[in-house]
Amino acid sequence: MACGFTVCRMQFTRWLRLVLVRPFRRAGHRTALVAAGLPLHLAVVPLWLWLLGTLAALVPAVAPLPLLLTLVVTPLLTVGQRRRYRALAGKDLPRPAAPGPGRTWKSAVRRLVTRALWRQVCYHAVAGPLFAVMDLAVLAVWAAGLVAASIYVWIWALPPHWRFTDLGYTTQAAYLTAGGLVLLFLAPRLTGALVRLENRAAEVLLGPSRTEKLARRVADLAESRAGVLDAADAERRRIERDLHDGAQQRLVSLAVNLGLARATLGDLPADARKVIDEAHREAKEAIAELNNLVRGLHPAVLEDRGLDAALSGLAAHLPIPVHVAVNLPQRPSPTVEAVAYFVVSEALTNVVKHAQATRADVTVERIGETLLVVVADDGAGGADLAAPGGTGLAGLAKRVASVDGTFSCHSPAGGPTVLTVELPCAP
Repeated sequence: MACGFTVCRMQFTRWLRLVLVRPFRRAGHRTALVAAGLPLHLAVVPLWLWLLGTLAALVPAVAPLPLLLTLVVTPLLTVGQRRRYRALAGKDLPRPAAPGPGRTWKSAVRRLVTRALWRQVCYHAVAGPLFAVMDLAVLAVWAAGLVAASIYVWIWALPPHWRFTDLGYTTQAAYLTAGGLVLLFLAPRLTGALVRLENRAAEVLLGPSRTEKLARRVADLAESRAGVLDAADAERRRIERDLHDGAQQRLVSLAVNLGLARATLGDLPADARKVIDEAHREAKEAIAELNNLVRGLHPAVLEDRGLDAALSGLAAHLPIPVHVAVNLPQRPSPTVEAVAYFVVSEALTNVVKHAQATRADVTVERIGETLLVVVADDGAGGADLAAPGGTGLAGLAKRVASVDGTFSCHSPAGGPTVLTVELPCAP
C-alpha cells in the first residue's frame, strides 16, 4: 500500500513539474528575445507610413525615397536581428551567399538584384510589423498576468481607509488573481510558439535559400569526398612504401642467400639441393608477385616522375606494342594523377585479356582544366559498359566518377575500341 502511494506521489510530482515548472524554464530568455525584437520589427513602419502618406497626398516624386531608405536600413536591421539571436538565444543564423566583392556600380547593382536582399526586405517590411503586433500581444499577456496575479499586493499598498470603504474588493480581487494565474500559465506557451515562428521566418528569409543550402551541401560533400580520396591515396602510397622497403627487401635478401647457398654448397645431397632450388624459385616468384602488387597499389615512379614515366613503364611490360603520348605542361593533383594511371592500367589489362588486339595507343593531354585520357586498340570490339560480369568497364566508370570525371566507351563489333576519360584538374 505504501509502495503504491509512493508511486502515485512521484507521478503526481512529475506531472506538476511538467505542467507548472517546465514551461517557465526558458521563459525569461524567450521573453527577452521577444522584447528585444519589438523595436527592430517596428523600425521600417515609419518609412512605410511615410510612403503611404506621400501616395495619399499625390506626391509621387517623393515616393521612391522611403523605398530607398528601406533598402539602405535592411542590411543594418539584418545585422541587428543576427546579434539578437546570437546574444539572447545563442543561435547563429546562417548567412546567404555573398554577391561577390567589389565597390563598383556593377557590384552595387548586383547586390540590389539578389534574392537574398529582397527576402530580407520582405522580412523587415512585411513580416516584421506582423511580428511586432504579436510581440505586443505576448508582452501584454505577461503584463496583464503579472498585474492581475499580484492584485492583492496592489490593494494592500493602498491607504487603509480606501480599502475598507468597499468591502467587496476581496471577491473581485480573487477573480482577478485567478485570471492572472491563467494568463501566467498561458504566457510562456504563447511566447514559445511566437519564438518558434520567428525562428522559422528568420531562417527562411534572413538565411540562405533552399537552392543555396543544397549548393553548400553539395560543395561540402564534394570537399569531404576529395578528402577521403586523398586519404585513401596517401594510405595506398604508405602501404606501397612499407611493402617495398620491408617485405620486398626481405624476400630479395632471402632469394640472394638461397642463390649463394646453391652456388657455394656443392657437396649437398640431391634432395637438399632440390629443396634449395625449389625455395629459390618460390622466392623469385614471390618477389615478382609482390612487385605486381606494389605496382597495382601505387607505383613509386608515378609519384617521383609523373604520368609519362609511369605509363611508359607500364606499356613496356605488356606483350603487345603500346604507343604512349603524354602532353602535360604541369602535373595534375596526385589524386587525379592516380586515377588516370589506374584507368590506363586497367584499360590496357582488358585489351590484353579480352580485345585480341595487336597494338594499342594511349594519349594523355591537358586541355584547360581538364585532363583528357584516350585509350584505343585495334581489337575485336564489342565491349559493353552495362554487360554483367564484363571486362571491368563499370569499375573504371566508378573510379572516374569518384573525382567528378566523365567516362565513355565506343566499341562497335569488329573494333576498334576507344575509351575516353575526362578528369577535372585543380587550377
